[in-house]
Amino acid sequence: MKQPKKGRVTLQQVAKHAGVSTSTASLIVRNNPRISEATRKKVLKSMRELGYVYDRIAANLRSQSSDTVGIIITDISNTFFSEFLIGVHDALEEVGYTVLLGTTFDSVTKQDQLLSTMLEHRVGGLILCPVSESTQETINRLNEIDTPFVLAVRELPEVNSDYVGINYPEGARIAVNHLIEKGHKRIAFLGGIRESSTWIERMKGYREALSKAGLEVDESLMIDSAPTREGGLEAVFKVLNNPDPPTAIFCFSDLIAFGVMQGLRMKGLIPGQDIDIVGFDNVPVAEIYHPPLTTVSSFPQRMGKEAANLLHQKMVNIDHEQQRIILNPELIIRESS
Repeated sequence: MKQPKKGRVTLQQVAKHAGVSTSTASLIVRNNPRISEATRKKVLKSMRELGYVYDRIAANLRSQSSDTVGIIITDISNTFFSEFLIGVHDALEEVGYTVLLGTTFDSVTKQDQLLSTMLEHRVGGLILCPVSESTQETINRLNEIDTPFVLAVRELPEVNSDYVGINYPEGARIAVNHLIEKGHKRIAFLGGIRESSTWIERMKGYREALSKAGLEVDESLMIDSAPTREGGLEAVFKVLNNPDPPTAIFCFSDLIAFGVMQGLRMKGLIPGQDIDIVGFDNVPVAEIYHPPLTTVSSFPQRMGKEAANLLHQKMVNIDHEQQRIILNPELIIRESS
């Protein structure tokens, strides 16, 4: 004889079984931090015993909101973004949000696909680290969506949004000034994608530092590349072929700097002795690299926390005042310069 189909366990049944109100049970499935640990354990025990499964999509439709946040970054393998994500996760976990992560690998097409997917899944908010060459079409689309979002790391000036970043021109200035104070006059700027806002702003600081010191701004010492270790390797090979090569190198990022130092060693040069090197970001491995890397700290974890907190404010307060948070960089001097 065919057994009757077992109905789906409801939240009301869970609440009755645990001896709490339905509203309390609802707060627990949404990870609200206000509920005591004892009550949380009791309700979770009832859920397991009854076989309750939280229907998140239905809940979102009922409330016309979502406790899922979409995060779109350019490269998960880049340690900077790993640190950024730790900051985002720490902040969002405190307020009970679930994170949906997407990686664009700096592709406009992939970025557009991820935006569509996350909006289709009705995320309650978005944190977007834009690709280097975001199109006007992407900018127009972002200005039209109703979902709260925050831009981070790279800025799109035409987008009406909150933004969290670092003072990139100042970071480049303090890096180049450090090399100038060590007596260098031929200072290269290697790596990064020329069209990106982060490259443009670093270049601004680089030029200003050289000009203020009365040094020539030599275009042949500015070589852009993919923001990867391989990009740094290619860029340093090019600049070493210069008839008048640099005595010091300011790198777009630590990842570029690691490739640059590898390239120098392949050419029989010792980083920090034959050529001074300064990176940008201060990722954890910079301190234990050989030699330890002098770099500009851009505080990626703090940047992630600030972006997450801004998004949370925007999601819970429709009248949230738009903010632009710019962190101040710090030069960390080590053995590479």
